[in-house]
Amino acid sequence: MCGIAGIVLKPGQSPDLAVLDRMTSALAHRGPDGRGHHVAGQVALSHTRLAIIDIEGGDQPLFAGPAALIGNGEVYNYRELRAENALTCTTGSDCEPPLHLYRRDGLRFVDALRGMYAIAIHDRSARRVVLARDAFGIKPLYIANVPGGVAFASEPAAILASGLVTPRIRSEAREELLQLQFTTGVETIFEGIRRVLPGEAMVLGDGMVLERMRRAALPEGGPEPVTEEEALARFGAAFHESVDLHQRSDVPYGMFLSGGTDSAAVLAMMSRLNERPVLAYTAGFDVPGSADERERAAHVAKAAGARHETITVGEAEVWRHLPEIVACMDDPAADYAIIPTWFLARRARQEVKVVLSGEGGDELLGGYGRHRSAMRPWWMGGKAMRAHGTFDRLDVLREAPRAWRDGLAAAEVGVATSGRTRLQAAQALDIADWLPNDLLTKLDRCLMAHGVEGRVPFLDEGVARACWRLPDAMKVRDGRGKWLLRQWLAREFPASDPFTKKQGFTVPVGTWIAGAAEKLAPLVAAQPGVAEIARPDRILPLFRAAAGKREGFAAWHLLFWALWHARHVEGRRMEGDVFEALSAR
Repeated sequence: MCGIAGIVLKPGQSPDLAVLDRMTSALAHRGPDGRGHHVAGQVALSHTRLAIIDIEGGDQPLFAGPAALIGNGEVYNYRELRAENALTCTTGSDCEPPLHLYRRDGLRFVDALRGMYAIAIHDRSARRVVLARDAFGIKPLYIANVPGGVAFASEPAAILASGLVTPRIRSEAREELLQLQFTTGVETIFEGIRRVLPGEAMVLGDGMVLERMRRAALPEGGPEPVTEEEALARFGAAFHESVDLHQRSDVPYGMFLSGGTDSAAVLAMMSRLNERPVLAYTAGFDVPGSADERERAAHVAKAAGARHETITVGEAEVWRHLPEIVACMDDPAADYAIIPTWFLARRARQEVKVVLSGEGGDELLGGYGRHRSAMRPWWMGGKAMRAHGTFDRLDVLREAPRAWRDGLAAAEVGVATSGRTRLQAAQALDIADWLPNDLLTKLDRCLMAHGVEGRVPFLDEGVARACWRLPDAMKVRDGRGKWLLRQWLAREFPASDPFTKKQGFTVPVGTWIAGAAEKLAPLVAAQPGVAEIARPDRILPLFRAAAGKREGFAAWHLLFWALWHARHVEGRRMEGDVFEALSAR
């Protein structure tokens, strides 16, 4: 897990090393263990390293003949790639095999990779730079046209730090963020900064994009006939292999444990594969009556023989650190789960540099209520996913958002391929945008803020093959999602109580906002980013009512937007707690 950045200019131009240094410095948190760069002709690459594999010899850039590589992430099957392809490597780095495979296979080198990655390769002989991102979009990568060429980086903040792009907001993306809590598609919230899409590989040359190709994360086709025993065996084998691969590390690792089935499955498999007790981290809250997963997680951890560490996320500490939590979300996702994730990462960094997490289980196995609803035709109560936005009927915004669902609508058309069931289409929609642009962005930014690598073994091509084409009834049955995973846990780890109804994960941010409404609402209303979109007289009533579910989400989104806009558009330093940060101008 690292940070990468680069500039590809038109012929006859040379990169400004001061620009490259600003981009590199903006990614320092992603790679606190070292820096490296490569400058040749009109191309410059830079790398900040979080050392995980081959601690001593894995510094980047890596070189082979006329090619240089920088990468962010992990290629888990690097040992197999070396052996199967008889590669002669000079380091133990997981990123060296992809460099040799590129020299042999060109853009198709990505077909052999199993992992999470954003890679840049400068091929001097072909006078081109190749960018590639993993199929699920676990690792981020962004690109922008700049004067004289193209810039790319692991985070939009690094591109903005270059000074080559001005932070201007796309109103369509702002509507998406306020209504959905994330933004969709190739365009980010910043004008001119685009995402390299999940699974995309592209060729840059002469200061422009010359070629693109894309690798699908999901197998083609609808459900295929399979017996329950075959399905369980297939999933068990794939998940065993995936968790085993995801544990490859030369530094200590642990996991994030919630009260749900996904992390319980990760824990069960890690416990099976490790001789030492698994180190598991769980967060809870100091609000009476709030959903708190610590007791259930402790039960599961004890049954697995894990060493269980818990933290309490309190209101005072949230207010103290919220400006820096929001600041790390430069590609904004107003998911309140950024709060416990950031605090868990801070705690985990005291002992480990790698954590495994359960993201992806719901998406691959039909775990959300919206998936079950999408299975039903409209006359039986079925409805499109995310048909309603956060601010609908609240009379808070100056203008009612109108285009906020356009990106989702376009994605719905794209995922409704021949043979897919309603359930598969709903899952694919989440995998296309919600997963990379909310959940995985949250995990990446909150962990990298503390120099911790996050790994997600459900999001693996072997697990996807085992799960994606299962019959709908093996994903959703008796009103519950993830039926196959629950069955597997019932056999392999019955102490996890997989058929017990989960209480649901919530962060009591609405309660906190309501309690601080008199002080917080006027500060939020006075922020330039909020003043241009919201009616100032409606913010205090909204914040006072934030203990309610709908009002709480809306108040949180406004608070998030106020802090985010101040940092990433206005460029304010945002020092002190939330009240001090919003008061400073």
